[in-house]
Amino acid sequence: MSSTFGRLFRITTFGESHGPALGVIVDGCPPRLPLTAADIQGQLNRRRPGQGTLTTDRDEKDELEFLSGLENGLTLGSPIAMMVRNKDQRPRDYAGTRDIPRPSHADFTTMAKFGIQAGSGGGRASARETWARVAGGAIAEKWLADQYGVGIVAWVESVGTEGPAVVDVQTVTRAQVDATEIRCPDQALAARMSDLVQAARADQDSVGGVVTCVCRGLPAGWGEPVFDKMEALLAGAMLSIPATKGFEIGSGFAGTRMRGSEHNDMFVAKGQGLGTETNRSGGTQGGISNGEPVVLRVAFKPPATIGKPQETVDFSGSATTLEARGRHDPCVVPRAVPIVEAMAALVLADLALIQKTR
Repeated sequence: MSSTFGRLFRITTFGESHGPALGVIVDGCPPRLPLTAADIQGQLNRRRPGQGTLTTDRDEKDELEFLSGLENGLTLGSPIAMMVRNKDQRPRDYAGTRDIPRPSHADFTTMAKFGIQAGSGGGRASARETWARVAGGAIAEKWLADQYGVGIVAWVESVGTEGPAVVDVQTVTRAQVDATEIRCPDQALAARMSDLVQAARADQDSVGGVVTCVCRGLPAGWGEPVFDKMEALLAGAMLSIPATKGFEIGSGFAGTRMRGSEHNDMFVAKGQGLGTETNRSGGTQGGISNGEPVVLRVAFKPPATIGKPQETVDFSGSATTLEARGRHDPCVVPRAVPIVEAMAALVLADLALIQKTR
């Protein structure tokens, strides 16, 4: 089972959603980076369950514990290990459904691959695993900000049929994103999004959405021109997040409806070098960053576990009615915002270190 991500800046995650603990080992973080739990906990708090009326009722404080890699508030260059104890798991909620592969969940495919699966909570396929990604990504983000001034901000662009949000990618801040529970800085739209999620929850159903992310302050030159293109690595990172079903960068699919004369980003003088007048390329050309903001979008499907009874079959193929229990998000995108930011930071930190080897 592959649980390691990255080449020079690497994370390895471990733990199951209903097991005793989750954790991450960060290897390759440069030494002497000032780092405290507070640098990481803020992002973990944005991801954690039990935040409010739009998320699962599972109540996990997700307070991290450092096990190695730090001394006197500085990274040592050795592996940084972090862990969190699960406190509010309820395996009993799954007692009646262990023999039934949940529709659109990973139960069937996990069993087909390994011949065994965690008895409750989705195991490694659960979004609970993303605690580790966010913890590791927060360290990557801290290093990127300290070394290069890179800033990463994600927000909810749409929920179901509501959207897209009107947001200035050059100036949007996390404070503006977090001003609404749905994490959309377009406040009028945010209210309609929240109503849509609440309606889905009341109907024991779920709804999907899109998260947009901007990475600002990158220099030109990160990424590779063939297989390790920046956009390819970002796509792989984003599509590794649970419940993702689509990725775009820059103009994305909308660019296919334009002519080249409309789509091309004209070069202009900026500061001591060149920049582009528009940014339909999304900050990358030929797989390499061009110095403009990297703008990407990630599509999240409606959560697979819902409260409505569903007619399906068990692992033996016998017809049955699945009446799922447990506590699940009616929409994952508000909590996905810091996960998208974390995966972007991990990719960019890795590319920055690779570029430093040139």
